[in-house]
Amino acid sequence: MKKPTHKIYRTTNWPAYNRALMSRGNIAIWFDPATQWYAPSKGKQGRNQTYSDAAIQCCLMIKSLFRLSLRMVTGFVQSLIKLCGLNWIAPDYTTLCRRQKHIDIVISYQKSSDGLHLLMDSTGMKFLGEANGNARNMDLNIVANGVNFILV
Repeated sequence: MKKPTHKIYRTTNWPAYNRALMSRGNIAIWFDPATQWYAPSKGKQGRNQTYSDAAIQCCLMIKSLFRLSLRMVTGFVQSLIKLCGLNWIAPDYTTLCRRQKHIDIVISYQKSSDGLHLLMDSTGMKFLGEANGNARNMDLNIVANGVNFILV
């Protein structure tokens, strides 16, 4: 019994193919300086939380997107904060480990030909794409086949 022969696919438009491959790795990550990175004081007995739920959720979202360990997330987020020129400190991995038990990270999105946009505002994190129309209304910097991360 002979095996069926495989179809041979040939690339005919190499410049477009190369541009598409390069744009797949394009990512833009934005942090809004007005975001409350540190938790406000609650005025109760005991030690207050240092970082807000938004900061922890941001770190855990990056962890799940890039499949990083908690220690690597701490370094990655700290380097992003430094690149943005912000005077914040990334949560250490023990804080992330302790607080991840109480924060659910759900990544749901609809396919889009225009790339994905990760938006974080006061209502939480969500993916925006061409399919739900929100990306066009929000004046976001669109990156083809990439991910935009905006912390508002």
